[in-house]
Formats: sequence, C-alpha cells, structure tokens
Amino acid sequence: MSESQPTPSQEPPISTNPSERGNANLIYILYLVAFVVGVTSIVGVVMAYMAKDEAPDWLKSHYYNQINIFWKGLLYGLISCVLMIVLIGFVLIVLVLIWYIVRVVKGMQALSKGEPIENPGSWGL
Repeated sequence: MSESQPTPSQEPPISTNPSERGNANLIYILYLVAFVVGVTSIVGVVMAYMAKDEAPDWLKSHYYNQINIFWKGLLYGLISCVLMIVLIGFVLIVLVLIWYIVRVVKGMQALSKGEPIENPGSWGL
C-alpha cells in the first residue's frame, strides 16, 4: 500500500522540508521575529532561496513572496532612512513596518488555507 500525501492537519506547523508548508511558515515566523532579532530575516531569506526550487508550484509562490518581502522591505527601509534627513523618513519607516507586517500576515493566512500567493512580486500590499 502506498503512502498518501499528508493532509494539512497532519503536516507539522514548522518544518525544514521545502516541500511542506511548515518550512514556509517557519520563514514567515523568522520574518516577524526580525523585529526583535534582526538577523532572523536574513536566515529566512536564505531558507526561501534554498527551498524555492524543490517546492510544489503553490508553495513556490510563498517562497517568491518571502524573497520579495525581504528585498523590497530592505529597499523601502533604506529609502526611509535616507529621507529621515528631511524628516519625512520617520513617517515612511512606520509605513514600511506596517507594509512588512501586512505582507507577512497575509502570506501566513494564505499558507494556512493551502492557497498560493496571487501576486508574489507585488510592490504594494
């Protein structure tokens, strides 16, 4: 008798297997922990790069979303820091943090439903 694919309720919530949603969930968690320990987002993006080729198509969208969140968040953050010279950067950095959190939470919600990210390369929300 052959083994069947585990159903979402049987999969562990956190895993390092790139073909399971637990790995993508771990990366989203690392992104949120980055508010306290900044290096975890770097660990998360490295994990996403390593897992994106081995994952099923629906899960690849999450890995591409995570890669985009990291690089675009870094770009938005650097622009905000430069613009702090003219004070608008202080407002922008708050907007960047909100954007970052919303993108991560939306990704986690789609992942928990087993759905792909509709537009992982989006610059907005």
